[in-house]
Amino acid sequence: MSLGDSRLTHTSAATGGRTEATSARSRAIVIAAVRASRAWTALRAALRATIAWCVRTVRPAGALAIAVSAAGLVAGVAFGWVEAVVAGALATAFLILSIPFLFGTRAYEVGLALEHERIVAGSGVSATVTVRNTGGRIALPGHIDVPVGAGLVEFGVPLLRAGQNSLRTLTIPPLPRGIVRVGPATSVRADPLGLLRREHAFTAVHDLYVHPRTVTVPSSSVGLIRDLDGRPTRLLVNADMSFHAIREYVPGDSRREIHWKSTAKTGRLMVRQYEESRRSRMAVVLGLSEAEYRSDDEFEMAVSAAASLSLRAVSDARDLDIVVGAEIPRVVRGRLRAIRHLASGAPRIVLDGFSSVRRLSSTMALKDVCRLTAEAADHLSIAVLVVGSSVSLTHLRQAALAFPADAAVVCIVCDERAHPRTQVAGPLTVLTIGTLDDLSGLMLRGATS
Repeated sequence: MSLGDSRLTHTSAATGGRTEATSARSRAIVIAAVRASRAWTALRAALRATIAWCVRTVRPAGALAIAVSAAGLVAGVAFGWVEAVVAGALATAFLILSIPFLFGTRAYEVGLALEHERIVAGSGVSATVTVRNTGGRIALPGHIDVPVGAGLVEFGVPLLRAGQNSLRTLTIPPLPRGIVRVGPATSVRADPLGLLRREHAFTAVHDLYVHPRTVTVPSSSVGLIRDLDGRPTRLLVNADMSFHAIREYVPGDSRREIHWKSTAKTGRLMVRQYEESRRSRMAVVLGLSEAEYRSDDEFEMAVSAAASLSLRAVSDARDLDIVVGAEIPRVVRGRLRAIRHLASGAPRIVLDGFSSVRRLSSTMALKDVCRLTAEAADHLSIAVLVVGSSVSLTHLRQAALAFPADAAVVCIVCDERAHPRTQVAGPLTVLTIGTLDDLSGLMLRGATS
């Protein structure tokens, strides 16, 4: 080997050694960075969990005690204030004494049962809470919290031996219309001073349907004709229920429709002709826009009126569509049209649907809701609009124009400040009610006039 080759070999070996050393240091740096990132992630998760536990556990009185303890001890040591040291020491002692109350778990089994799953607005309901000690030791006294919507019902649990039950009946106060969630029941461990608190939630949850108040609407009201066999139209067909006339037989007619007496008189085959009968289809349209109502009470009256009319239609076995406006995001308002159909199969289902409606700040105007309703419903013969007092007669007429010309349109205007009255504006009949009880009388008066 020559001298130049020897130098080249030594140089290559040195370069390869430095490269391997650099790669090893890079791997070590990467591994250290990954471990540091994982440690930082774990630390942040632990800090978040600790903060969440403190928020759940430390009550306002406990936070005040912690502040007094820290401030008192620091100020007492720094400035030599005996009073501050005493206050800090007492606060610290209270905190230390309250910690043992959080230890241990109560082996409770909590059952929650409602007396009724569905009630009428303005009435209360009873709930039965059964607490059973499923552990093998005596359970110390405690208390149970039962959330009822946005409220909370509390009651105490006595000392329970192993396997012993405690039965408690709760009275839920009168509730407004809506769907109220009852539960889950929560067992609470807390110290007597209320500094610290530990909770455990159980799984039993019930949805309480609070139905709107309704009144009985006469079956023979304006436009609400009971027609079990259907309603005849001007369209002529070869077979139906409503007889129209007799015409001459043409090939393809059914022989069973031949009218033999007319055939004998004319000497030519004559058949019966009928008017097509269609079942009367009814639509109840409830406005949900906040701008259409002056108050919440006025809106509740409208919901009750719409529910009363829908129950009458269901009782009469009528084809029914219950339509309300859908909530539309503000960013697409004016470019999106949407309505929502409530279930109309049975009285309970109808009332459950009305329990869920609420006023909307972003929804379509009444005339647009009526236009979509007319497009979605075939052979609509009756339309009932239920609105608030802020909707003018001009807007009501515009909404009525969306329905077919042969459809009867009735509008129920809910106005707490008005006297009950009936107004006829062309094909539109407007009934103004001041209370829900006015609805039945106005509908009956319209039927008899």
